[in-house]
Amino acid sequence: MKAHTYETQSTITPEKALNFLKEGNQRFVNNLKANRDLLEQVNATREGQWPFAVILSCIDSRTSAELIFDQGLGDVFSIRIAGNFVNQDILGSMEFGCNVAGSKLIVVLGHTKCGALKGGLDAAQIEGMGMDNLNHLINHFDPIITEVIEEGEERSSKNSSLLERLNQQNVKNAIEDIRKQSSTLKNLEEEGKIKIVGANYDVETGVVTWL
Repeated sequence: MKAHTYETQSTITPEKALNFLKEGNQRFVNNLKANRDLLEQVNATREGQWPFAVILSCIDSRTSAELIFDQGLGDVFSIRIAGNFVNQDILGSMEFGCNVAGSKLIVVLGHTKCGALKGGLDAAQIEGMGMDNLNHLINHFDPIITEVIEEGEERSSKNSSLLERLNQQNVKNAIEDIRKQSSTLKNLEEEGKIKIVGANYDVETGVVTWL
């Protein structure tokens, strides 16, 4: 497989970009990596880059987008932050990826057993560790926890049902935030130039489920 060029990127539709990732995850799960000459891709992308997708995922060491979607150099923009949520800087990166660099797809990728979301559920314990910036990060999930937790339900990372509901709602909220907070990306989506989709990666099986 060769690196994408301006010409090949311009022929990719949002639907085709999504299929590239679906097919890539199938290869990953079946241990059938595409044949790539990575040094050739280094050479092919030395003058520029034409990725077809922007993927927002968690910093979790098990969720490298290039690996789980079997993509090469220059194929995707990979944005990573603990808990895969959006802020102004991430939105700016997405706007660059789609409106400037021509990507056709935005994926918000959550994953099972997310440590950041576990931290949000166990916030009282984390806050006692004296890590100011981590406390700030995990407090981001408080409104979503309030949204998904049921009356009388235990707020704990050991509550696997609550953790997975939080994971999926966090992805949905991130997609809503993209549309609400970036008129650029919202307009591109409404014009059919990009798609914004959510997905969930299972750290036990390697399978990506599309939400």
